[in-house]
Amino acid sequence: MSPPGGRTPVMADVARLAGVSHQTVSRVVNGHPNVREETVLRVRRAIEELGYHRNSTARALVTRRTNVLGVIAFDTTLFGPARTLSGIERAAREAGYFVSIVSLDDVSPGGVVAAAEYLVEQSVEGCVAIAPQRSLVEALAGLPGPRPLVAVEGGEGSGLPVVCVDQVQGAREAVRHLLDLGHATVHHIEGPPSWLESEARASGWRRELERAGAPVPEPLQGDWSPRSGYDLGRRLVQRRAAGERVTAVFVANDQMAVGVLRALHEAGLDVPGDVSVAGFDDVPEAEFLTPSLTTVFQDFAQVGKESLALLLGRIGAERGGSAPPPGDVRRVVPARLRIRGSSGPPPP
Repeated sequence: MSPPGGRTPVMADVARLAGVSHQTVSRVVNGHPNVREETVLRVRRAIEELGYHRNSTARALVTRRTNVLGVIAFDTTLFGPARTLSGIERAAREAGYFVSIVSLDDVSPGGVVAAAEYLVEQSVEGCVAIAPQRSLVEALAGLPGPRPLVAVEGGEGSGLPVVCVDQVQGAREAVRHLLDLGHATVHHIEGPPSWLESEARASGWRRELERAGAPVPEPLQGDWSPRSGYDLGRRLVQRRAAGERVTAVFVANDQMAVGVLRALHEAGLDVPGDVSVAGFDDVPEAEFLTPSLTTVFQDFAQVGKESLALLLGRIGAERGGSAPPPGDVRRVVPARLRIRGSSGPPPP
């Protein structure tokens, strides 16, 4: 049985075929518990026979809910942003939401405004922005409109609600581990200066050295890539050849740490016998390198859950007519050091 004229079946057609009211079909479709099993089965048979699908547009007009969240992301070719995006998507699915994603190449205010306007056109209920760069945070903070927005990473003092990994704590744990092994100091290869994570990890490195009263060597600046890690690893080898005692290196991400390991190997240096190396991120390959890489684990799944919980709380407050909490709400996910084969005591 199909609707007359071959038109698309609607809820009233299902109700007519099942011999129930329109309200009963609505309860079954929305999973309401107070419907008899016999009635549920009859309605489901009618739905299957008619090929009925809910009209999500009409439903959104009635309920003012689309069950779609927006995500603004930047450079998801990198491990951290890609895994953060994956964690947000998974948490959204578990909460019953779909995700509309805009990946930015341009982090100028104009690019961010265009992304936000696109998501508004998709009728998203709220938005999560993966904001690892200061310019992106500033552009997000300047967006007009009350639509709920949560920034992942995002730094401090932006006025935005933020969920982040404790980058400073993770860096300090890695440096403390190397100092506790007996190294006099720890050299550092940092990420690009425009990245908030790079700034935070360098800050943690410096603060832990200062706490221990250890010398603070001049850091080297990379760009997150294995190639930059390799080139800067060769610079560290040159420092050793010039007489500087380089026995431990904290690298701001694992991809650069891979390049450092290659440079040390080519120079005939043993890891960790001559130089210990620690990274950050705990990429899946880290434990399978030779030697396996000591690194700092970031719980991206928890970041996704926390950002969704914060965003849905603000959506709920707005929907209920109450003011959401003020900006600068911060939820911090701890980082965890994973000690493996690339770190050990310094040579005699």
